[in-house]
Amino acid sequence: MQQIIECVPNFSEGNDLGLIKQITDVIESVDGIRLLNVDPGKATNRTVVTFIGHPAAVTEAAFLAIQKAGELIDMSKHKGEHPRMGATDVCPLIPVAGISMEETAEWARKLGNRVGRQLGIPVYLYEAAQSDPSRNNLSVIRAGEYEGFFKKIKQPGWKPDFGPDEFDVRRGGTVIGARDFLVAYNINLNTTSVRRANAIAFDVREAGRVKREGDNPAGKILTDSHGKPQVVPGSLKSVKAIGWFIEEYGIAQISMNLTNIRVTPVHVAFDEVCIKAQQRGIRVTGSELAGLIPLQSMLEAGKYFLRKQKRSTGLPEKELIRIAVKSMGLEELGPFKPEERIIEYLLQNKQDHPLADMKLTEFADQTASESPAPGGGSVSAYVGALGAALATMVANLSAHKKGWDDRWEEFSSWAETGESYKSRLLYLVDEDTRAFNRIISAMGLPKSNEEERALREKAIQEATRIAMEVPFAVMEASYGSLDVIEAMVQTGNPNSVSDAGVAALCARASVMGAFMNVRINASGFFDKEFIDDIIGRGTLIQNNTIRREKEILDMVNAKIGH
Repeated sequence: MQQIIECVPNFSEGNDLGLIKQITDVIESVDGIRLLNVDPGKATNRTVVTFIGHPAAVTEAAFLAIQKAGELIDMSKHKGEHPRMGATDVCPLIPVAGISMEETAEWARKLGNRVGRQLGIPVYLYEAAQSDPSRNNLSVIRAGEYEGFFKKIKQPGWKPDFGPDEFDVRRGGTVIGARDFLVAYNINLNTTSVRRANAIAFDVREAGRVKREGDNPAGKILTDSHGKPQVVPGSLKSVKAIGWFIEEYGIAQISMNLTNIRVTPVHVAFDEVCIKAQQRGIRVTGSELAGLIPLQSMLEAGKYFLRKQKRSTGLPEKELIRIAVKSMGLEELGPFKPEERIIEYLLQNKQDHPLADMKLTEFADQTASESPAPGGGSVSAYVGALGAALATMVANLSAHKKGWDDRWEEFSSWAETGESYKSRLLYLVDEDTRAFNRIISAMGLPKSNEEERALREKAIQEATRIAMEVPFAVMEASYGSLDVIEAMVQTGNPNSVSDAGVAALCARASVMGAFMNVRINASGFFDKEFIDDIIGRGTLIQNNTIRREKEILDMVNAKIGH
């Protein structure tokens, strides 16, 4: 797997869009970099930039961006709501694929060394890149901010990891590190009081608040036997939070960093703040994301809020995202565009699913055209997707049927299973056509000499193998969908039993059609052992499908009764 890391530098400028563009231009000048998001904030006077690529390309782009920000931003004139200590305030590297946290941390150390050595900017390492646990926390490093760092940097315990121990008046200092994926998330309150917002933030953040005499905010700080302040921990692990006032919106917010969304997901943070705010007579009115969020986080949030309503969670991806956006009020302060906020969507190529994204008429017309693709394999996958979709529909209708409230979880589970088969088969619609196109491309390779003929034959064989594996995957998925279909015929909404019957017909057609594609491609493949295995397994799936379809249709016809 290709090594991919993400970089999310925060620059201390959120108003001058021309200046910000100069920084992002140098990032995009590096080959192999994809700029995912640029999120300027006026009140914070800060811009969060997100880009992704191979580690060498990412660290090169980050270095150029830090250099350019130092040239353009004068920290001696900077004012903003967010804590900051430099023109490039923080620059984290985040492992995305094919790379460990330890390897990512080493890249962060290389970047920090280069920034300190070549640019002469004081650099502090944090999180996984920092070996000293006493100074690996960003908020601890940044304490005192820009104004306080001229003295802080001279303290023995705060000598920079790289670069000079003189604080730069214009550029400030920079914190570089490696961390897990962090979600920056702000929750909106119906108050303008920063003090009350901070009280809620202290209620929920992991660090909590110092304990005071009589639980009075103005009371004496209580200490332990060693003289250290006693702490009342907050209710959410892996959460950092403060309260602030956003003049642009005229409201106070809880500004949160969710440092491990496996421990505290976004939806859990939102609900917990709602509870703590209500206890203090304050209401949450909505929320906003600063930067990007993984797709899985949005899907989990949508399912979470549906479960609270005792509603089926077996809905399409788009609908789950819509539920999450509405439930957490992510559009209160501006539109939430999934294609711009969800990291997987930003990485998608718009040509990844040309057939599955077509309108029905376009797909039919393309199939009917002179082009040999899409052909029977893609159509088989699509028919299977329709069968799984019908079964999912019956499960969702059953989950919401009046008088069946005690069974919603049972049908919700079936709907989720059906939805997963539908999504898999839709993906395979395009995969089958891509497999066919690989064979055509391989056949078009030159064959003027022995070496070229050998390379061409090898490419044809590799493409042919894929052209069998893809329709076989269609067979497996469509056969698997029969479990959902059969369950819906047996226990689902009786008014929809005919829909489940049509689903069974689709599954059978999908399996048999896909197996034809496996068999026809097997005729041009030289690996007899592979052919015997895939044909043997395919025959078993086809025979079992024919048997199960008949059993399901017998049940359907018995229930219809005419």
